[in-house]
Formats: sequence, C-alpha cells, structure tokens
Amino acid sequence: MRTKTVHLAVYDTLADWEVGAATAHINKSSWHREPGTWQVTTVGLTAEPITTMGGMRIVPDVVLADLAPADSAMLILPGAETWEGEELVPFARKARELVAAGVPVAAICGATFGLAKEGLLDTRRHTSNVAEYLLYSGYSGGDHYVSEPAVTDGDVITASASAPFEFAREVLGRLGIYEPHVLDGWYRLFAHADPAGYAVLAEYEAQRAAQVG
Repeated sequence: MRTKTVHLAVYDTLADWEVGAATAHINKSSWHREPGTWQVTTVGLTAEPITTMGGMRIVPDVVLADLAPADSAMLILPGAETWEGEELVPFARKARELVAAGVPVAAICGATFGLAKEGLLDTRRHTSNVAEYLLYSGYSGGDHYVSEPAVTDGDVITASASAPFEFAREVLGRLGIYEPHVLDGWYRLFAHADPAGYAVLAEYEAQRAAQVG
C-alpha cells in the first residue's frame, strides 16, 4: 500500500499543543495496518532547525519550496507568534497552491489569519480564535465566519487555538483515517474522557490487529 504523507509546517514559536493530537493519531493509525500507510513529515521554510513555543527543537524533513501537491495528502498549519507578519506568507501561498490542486489544508489559531490574508476564507465557512481577529487581515469573508471550535469546508479546515481535539477530529475525518463511529469514540475519549469512547477504540484496535495478524 502506498504511503500517504501529511505535511506538518514547522517554524519558530509553533504552538506545540495545537497539533499534537492530530499528528500523533495520524501516525498511530498505521500501527495495525500495513506498515507505512500514513506518515507525518515536517516541512520548513529552510532546512535549518526551528524552536517551538514549548522549546522543542525540530529539524524539518523537507523544504517548502520542494513540496509539490502530488507529494501531499494534507498540509497542517499550526499557530505561531509570527502569522500576522510577512515571515510565514510562503506557507499561506503554498496552501493556496495545494487547495487549488485538491489537496486539503488544515489551519489552527494564527494560521487561520494567514489563510484569510491569502483569500482562502473569502467564500468558505471558517472559524478562528474570534471573528474580530480575522478582520485585521483585510479579508472579505466575514459573513462566512462560524462561531464553532473547528470547521471544515471542502478542502479547508480551520480551528480555534483552544480546540486542539476538535481540530484533530476534523483532520482525521477529512483524511478518512477512522470510520465515523470510531472517530466519534476517539473524540469522546480524548476530548471528554468518556469511558464509552475507550470501549469503541479498544474494539477497533482489536479488529485491526486481527485483520493484520
């Protein structure tokens, strides 16, 4: 089975907590499937290491200029302290290129500002930290803003900084990694500590292990 690669954008001050639930469970989804079904690859503006907001040092796997739509199943854009400036504009432009080619893009927190500034939210339902935040981007999509933790509209996912599990649910759902009832169980367990969600996931993992074994 061909490996499907999800690209995680990395840059200084990346907000660690916003994307961990999504990336961890994209990789974990391959544990009881054929090896290499899914993988997360980091992409940076350059090959130089970056430092996250939590002080973690990451060396990008690939450089943004080398990322082609055919290489990616999705681009994930975390929040950072620099989205309101010009430094991360290349990531927003790459997002536009990918969406035009039918590759989904998922943005959370400040990254939604970058998408708005690039015009990707002008005609799509979307969310962010608050509606007023996006108005400073100069975009014209205010009428399409939705006050929800996370929103998917076609190939664009947006989310608030305070909604990492809702963001992950939309990402995992858009990629089709889990069946809907399993995804619901995943969300109930990790977002709400619902024991019933654990039962759903335990049954799913057992079934996958039996199929592979």
